[in-house]
Amino acid sequence: MNRFYQFMYGRRGIDQLSIALFILAIVISIPLQLVDKLWIYSIVYILFGISFYRALSKNISKRQAENEKFLVIWNPIAQKIKKFIDHVPQMKYYKFYSCPTCSQKIRVPKGKGRINITCPKCKHQFIKKT
Repeated sequence: MNRFYQFMYGRRGIDQLSIALFILAIVISIPLQLVDKLWIYSIVYILFGISFYRALSKNISKRQAENEKFLVIWNPIAQKIKKFIDHVPQMKYYKFYSCPTCSQKIRVPKGKGRINITCPKCKHQFIKKT
């Protein structure tokens, strides 16, 4: 175990971009069971290689800058996915609307017919069917 610590000393280790590349390689490799294309396998191996290279790299500042650029792109996507996952259990009982003026998300109960919805943020009123 001590040799592993000595080997990894001064190296970047695994970050979010390395994990994303690794998962992408796995996701691409799953349908490859059905297709026998060598060039697609090479893409998977390249993604695995880049992921391991990033984890073992000693150029920490460059890898950190790459990871920060990735997170600027990934974080808004991850937030949208999380919001959707949070809404899925509620979709059985509620409908979600956006206010036409301020885009505030509003949750209203299902099955109430046409109702007048008042935005809690800007007080704009609009009619929607639940």
